[in-house]
Amino acid sequence: MRKIYLHVALMLFGIIGVKAQSKSQIAIADSTNYKSSKLKLDEVNFVSSYYHQNGNNSAVTGGIGTEKLTDFANTFDVQVSKLNKNGRKNTLLFEIGIDHYSSASSDKIDPSTISSASSADTRVYPSINWSQSNETTGNSFGFTGSYSSEYDYQSMGAAFNLTRLSNNKNTQFDFKLQAFLDSWTVILPIELRTGNGKSNEESGGGTSPRNSFSTSFSLSQVINQRLQAAVIVEPAYQHGLLATKYQRNYFTDGSMRAETLPNSRYKLPIALRLNYFPDDRFIVRAFYRYYMDNWGIRAHTAELEVPVKLSSFISVSPFYRYNKQTGTKYFAPYGQHNPEAAYFTSDYDLSTLNSDFYGIGIRLSPPKGVFGLQRLNMLELRYGHYSRSTKLTSNIISLNLKFK
Repeated sequence: MRKIYLHVALMLFGIIGVKAQSKSQIAIADSTNYKSSKLKLDEVNFVSSYYHQNGNNSAVTGGIGTEKLTDFANTFDVQVSKLNKNGRKNTLLFEIGIDHYSSASSDKIDPSTISSASSADTRVYPSINWSQSNETTGNSFGFTGSYSSEYDYQSMGAAFNLTRLSNNKNTQFDFKLQAFLDSWTVILPIELRTGNGKSNEESGGGTSPRNSFSTSFSLSQVINQRLQAAVIVEPAYQHGLLATKYQRNYFTDGSMRAETLPNSRYKLPIALRLNYFPDDRFIVRAFYRYYMDNWGIRAHTAELEVPVKLSSFISVSPFYRYNKQTGTKYFAPYGQHNPEAAYFTSDYDLSTLNSDFYGIGIRLSPPKGVFGLQRLNMLELRYGHYSRSTKLTSNIISLNLKFK
């Protein structure tokens, strides 16, 4: 069920990305004259979003039926820091997220019930990050631990990150290593469960592991005063139960089985990011990514965002993203799977498609605080509309508040 958070995560990532970029522009302080300092509260962030989608290609019912879904997501984080005796800055970031969704398609896992347990769920995901940075060189490293839990899914994660800057600060290398060890309950459609004349293998039950490992290599370069570029490579590997077993698949002979996919997957996204500053009022942010995996999926994604500063503390950011995807060889629509196939899915997220995502954001950061509240340093509101060739559409609105 985790894939339903895709569009929410994309929007939250966009907001967080803007926040991260503003941090990188802070002038590096001189820490040579160290003075004993107490733990300092750097900032507090609250991000809330509401997401709604609709469509008629539900994978739960074999590629047909409602995809109506709503999700209300909230994250809250607190960042504190302290200089040690060597002038190194130690930073702790505590974050907790709570999402609640309702899904009409998930309610079809067992349509004989008034409302199945999986028709709505709440996900809780706390994390903690510790990092140490050299305020003079800009170099840093850190570790992250995370946990996520929902009705049929639990995940434990760990990560290591490293940043190195050149002597003139014009070149930056970032490395990140992540691992997620997941366990989720095997839930089958009601027709395939024990007690309906099915074998133990068909009925499933219990829990199965799914482990994910990924790395990220990023090289950023200041080309001149107006242009910055970055190349990003993010290889990943997954192993375990990668199929969603409560999703039905229908075959040309009239039979039905639970989705079955290979138990390993390699992914390789390669991206290029360009930031251009034509003057003090405009920024042009361009992004391109090519994606490939061993399931046969190939995708091209292009994105453009143009923040415009209306005044010293108000800016608007229209954005547009286009995606074109060649689907996996294991996909087929309702009733078109070959009965002799070893792997099969009718999940349209894995099909051949193209999509558009566009919207606008507005950001307020007055010197005396938002609405005159000195501690409320920044308010950002973003809206996005998503549509794709499979007729799925969605809307999302997000609010980001920063307190300092």
